[in-house]
Amino acid sequence: MSREVITRFAPSPTGYLHVGGARTALFNWLFARHCGGVFLLRIEDTDMKRNTPTAARQVMDDLRWLGLEWDEGPEVGGPNGPYLQSERLDIYGKYTKKLVEEGKAYYCFDTPEELDAMRQKAIVQKSNVTYARPQVFPEESDVKKARAEGRQITVRFAMPDESITVKDVVRGEVTFAAADLGDFIIQKSDGFPTYHFACVVDDELMEVTHVIRGQEHLMNTPGHQALQRALGFKIPQYAHMSVTVSEGGGKLSKRQRAKSLIEAIAAAGDIDKEKLAQAGGIGVSEMEDFLGGKSSPDGPAITAMADALGIKLPEINVVDFLASGYVPEAMVNFLARLGWSPNDSREVMTINELIESFDITRLNKTNSLFDRAKLVAFNTEHIKMLDADTLAGHLRKYMEVVGSPVAKADEVTLKKLIEANHGARTLEDIDRKSRFLFVEDDQIEFDEKAIKKVLLKNDGEGIAMLKELKPMLTSMPQVTEEELEKLLRGLAEQKGVGLGKVAQPLRVAMCGTTVSPPIFVSIEMLGMDRTIKRIDNTVKNFSES
Repeated sequence: MSREVITRFAPSPTGYLHVGGARTALFNWLFARHCGGVFLLRIEDTDMKRNTPTAARQVMDDLRWLGLEWDEGPEVGGPNGPYLQSERLDIYGKYTKKLVEEGKAYYCFDTPEELDAMRQKAIVQKSNVTYARPQVFPEESDVKKARAEGRQITVRFAMPDESITVKDVVRGEVTFAAADLGDFIIQKSDGFPTYHFACVVDDELMEVTHVIRGQEHLMNTPGHQALQRALGFKIPQYAHMSVTVSEGGGKLSKRQRAKSLIEAIAAAGDIDKEKLAQAGGIGVSEMEDFLGGKSSPDGPAITAMADALGIKLPEINVVDFLASGYVPEAMVNFLARLGWSPNDSREVMTINELIESFDITRLNKTNSLFDRAKLVAFNTEHIKMLDADTLAGHLRKYMEVVGSPVAKADEVTLKKLIEANHGARTLEDIDRKSRFLFVEDDQIEFDEKAIKKVLLKNDGEGIAMLKELKPMLTSMPQVTEEELEKLLRGLAEQKGVGLGKVAQPLRVAMCGTTVSPPIFVSIEMLGMDRTIKRIDNTVKNFSES
């Protein structure tokens, strides 16, 4: 690896990895890999109030699922660690002290009420909300006095009184007027650095050369560059990516799943909130705060409550797409095409093709659409492209996440199921069509529409077909796909009907639904004894109907 190009992904562990964050990580990773450089992971965990204990672990798990291994960072190490900001407080303190001593930053003792008064005044005057810098900066004696009075003490950076031009790979040169750039906090009252300060210090000390991040951070960049100049740091190359919007036109939001759940709860009407809270592993008061929009529980709680209600929430976090049966190769391919395009017309691309083609100058200015139908199409293609061992590994990971009974399958059976479900759009399709093999014969859950349409329609012609099929299947000398196909097609021809009239009643008896792998494969895998037992159960349960 060369250290001429060093990129970073620096998430805050305040929630699970959002697909927007995954795209940021991917572009930094692709650029580093294309240039033979270094990709580092840094956890920006300085927001003690919002950090969640599971988020950092999940972020790393999600990156690894996508195949985005980092060269430096947590669990890997590197020359410029530690890579958790909470372990770097002494470093930030040293640079804060340096700025204060040089008169480039100053202490502040404002109460929340005083700060709110400043904001209200700016609103009345229809001016930008900028902090009123004191004529004389407070000294240490003033700090001691404020502390004795119980006031909160912060440190603000004194912005230079000049316009700042940001040179950006995507946006070109963007100039920010001095009047729009106010002094900002670099050290909070709890002693922790703000995002703006910590990321500037870390980018310098970790030798970051390129910062590729979302467009929403462009407005922060003038302050970051002013800090870099004040501290004598190098200014990395910036590239601010376009926004990804949902099919409804709005920005993809982490809150979309929570919002969808609240709407579903409201639509359900009379609901046992205490029982639902228990399903999510939260208290009733936390549930009330959630429904009132005051707070939101962690991702697993949201998912558990949605499962309890029997509703499917839109996928937003990376782990949601894993749980919906997408393969990582498709996710990487799809995310790479959001706001970037190669210099040809290719759409479906392997990871090696993406690395080879990635050109940072081809990032788009315009917003990109998160087209879920296109993602499904990408997933379908990548499932076809993957070798059997890789796809089986992805399927096992999926089944582990969703708790599928198909996880009981051995490797031979699993690969046969994959082969039998050729053309599946998602791993969920393979799992759903295969579960009938791994449930007890008397525990089949029947789809009501299938019962009416296939078994009971026309005075129970499906039940009659099962009765006729049973002795023919029982007397088969050899049970193979070929012999089963010969028997079923022969019976259909004899009766002058399509194969579906013979196969569908048998499929419903075996699976409870009209969807499964090819019927001949399904019977062979289930085995004749179990097939006959399910025919008997079905005839017994539905003959009177």
